[in-house]
Amino acid sequence: MPEIKLPEVELNIYTPRDPVEVPIVENRICTKESSPNYVRHVTFDISGTDLEGHVRVGQSIGILPPGKNEKGRDYKLRLYSVASPTKGERGKSNLVSTTVKRTIEELDNNDLYLGVCSNYLADLQPGDKVKMTGPSGRRFLLPENSTDFNYVFFATGTGIAPYRGMIMELLESDIENDIVLVFGCPYRTDLLYAEYFESLHEEHSNFHYMPHISREARRPDGSKKYVQTCLWDEAELLDPLLNSDNTLLYICGLKGMESGIYRALAKKGLSQYLDIREPATDKKPSEWDENHLKRYVKPSARTFVEVY
Repeated sequence: MPEIKLPEVELNIYTPRDPVEVPIVENRICTKESSPNYVRHVTFDISGTDLEGHVRVGQSIGILPPGKNEKGRDYKLRLYSVASPTKGERGKSNLVSTTVKRTIEELDNNDLYLGVCSNYLADLQPGDKVKMTGPSGRRFLLPENSTDFNYVFFATGTGIAPYRGMIMELLESDIENDIVLVFGCPYRTDLLYAEYFESLHEEHSNFHYMPHISREARRPDGSKKYVQTCLWDEAELLDPLLNSDNTLLYICGLKGMESGIYRALAKKGLSQYLDIREPATDKKPSEWDENHLKRYVKPSARTFVEVY
């Protein structure tokens, strides 16, 4: 197993008390045209700030939306994963991007809830300015010796954001090892950056794009396709890859997705990606409850997790 050498990173160059103001230069839809959801790729120009050259893919930036809540307090900071490679969007060090989904929910009393920061960002036009903080995050990163490894990336929703930049970075470094992107969503219209990843799948023999769509086609046994079911559905590719000593696993997306992946890994005997402690060690993975998964089943040094 090669040594995992994570890079040293700078944190919190700008804080909520001392943010920096930067303009938006791009704000575009990144779902299929027919999607009922609104997910946008947003790019900021950080020229002339101390962020330029100091934001790595895998880190997050913070956005401070204007205004106050019902208690008269400033709206809270929201963190967004960087979707551009370390050298910048389109190779420009002054451009950093993220992926934003409008939060629109109907409450039990039929009122409509609109996520403050997501809708604020989605409404902005090129030239509009935002208050930004960051960067934050020191572990969900590519190793400095990134081409020494294979990668299996699991994503749901906007958790795909860091993988867009990571995959760009890996392919531009002429990596010869394998990269697998498993993306889970309810419907095919919810696929994010689909055309881009489909084109990479066609162009690079070592890049494998595996969308798993849970509410459309079923698996042969009638069960739904979730990100963790790919461990069985794509076993011919994934079994040798995950049993290799130089494979790293990344999980990013909605909180709770890691539970299904942890159970699946343990069922397949891939415990090298987990740190399983008593009393979970005394039970079968199918018997792990939420308490076991929260307290006694942790990622190992080969597994990187960012859920929200």
